[in-house]
Amino acid sequence: MNNQYYEKYLRDTSLSEVLEKVNAGDRLSFEDGQILYASNDINAIGYLANKVRERLHGNRTFYNVNSHINYSNVCVLWKACKFCAFGKKEGQQDAYAYSLEEIFKQAEKLGKGRTEFHMVGGLHPDLPFDYYLEMIHGIKEIHPHLHLKCFTATEIRWIADHIAKMSIEETLETLVRAGLGSLTGGGAEIFAEPTRSEICKGKQSAEDWLEVHRIAHNMGLSSTCTMLYGHIETDADRVDHILQLRDLQDETNGFTTFIPLSFHPENTQMNDVRPSGGILDLKNYAVSRLLLDNIPHIKAYWIMVGLPIAQLSQQYGVNDLDGTVVQEKIYHMAGAQTPSELTVDYIRNIIREVGREPVERDTLYNEVIREGEKWAVHA
Repeated sequence: MNNQYYEKYLRDTSLSEVLEKVNAGDRLSFEDGQILYASNDINAIGYLANKVRERLHGNRTFYNVNSHINYSNVCVLWKACKFCAFGKKEGQQDAYAYSLEEIFKQAEKLGKGRTEFHMVGGLHPDLPFDYYLEMIHGIKEIHPHLHLKCFTATEIRWIADHIAKMSIEETLETLVRAGLGSLTGGGAEIFAEPTRSEICKGKQSAEDWLEVHRIAHNMGLSSTCTMLYGHIETDADRVDHILQLRDLQDETNGFTTFIPLSFHPENTQMNDVRPSGGILDLKNYAVSRLLLDNIPHIKAYWIMVGLPIAQLSQQYGVNDLDGTVVQEKIYHMAGAQTPSELTVDYIRNIIREVGREPVERDTLYNEVIREGEKWAVHA
């Protein structure tokens, strides 16, 4: 269907007012978000989201040459977070905490040609603050060029309150001096109560999560942000979550990317929840692109939704397919059947197959230009 057809078609649907706002560049409301989620016309929603996506980014789709290191899965909230298959009690089967030597060996092996390490773990009760500082500093000594995107807001709050015994700002300042480059967006889950307490009672509140990112942004650190969907949340919960992120972005402008994360129930305490399908994946991408007028990028995390949906998502508001990843543990322990690593050629091909232009980026969305083994960043 061509654009002219959709413009005419949408004027006779429940999405007519959303169309008018999108065409005018006006901000969508909470009610608009609910209307979008209530619609089953996924192609019409995708058409609207694609208009915004192309307005912002043209035909470009970004990817990153990165590696993941999940330094430990020992977590004091191993039982509280019902949706999690990654966190384990200390001493439990499959629990682990890499030594610094093991992490440095992984960094040596995984860092060649990468521009980013993505590092998160559980809330370990015993690892000292020096462990985190030496981990970051040691990796930067091995690979000075690498950007270290590390820790969720939940980890930062835990380290500050229980390990370093310092304020959030002091903790972040010390980590930055060691080599921290930016924060990850994990731990947000879903903000709305009582849903949040039902799936992760005892975890930091939505307000605490937002406050860590507010502090980080005000210090000049960027971060990503996320939303966990496909469990017991409602459409209103999703809209509320997205708009709370939008409100903070209005205040700080520190979020680079929004990443909707699909819940994987296998091996969790919520394994009776039926996994969501591709339509909900695409709808979340599209609705978030339409509501988040101030967060520049929407990412499809192919590890979670699979490669076909990630590829198709480029027509539903997505302009970033994450990266090469390597050694992801969190979602594979929850039953993800996707690969743990993609080659650059594969990523570029699945971008081109839908008529998009692949662009390698660094963590902060500067374009990366490669010549053989060498690469340079172009702001």
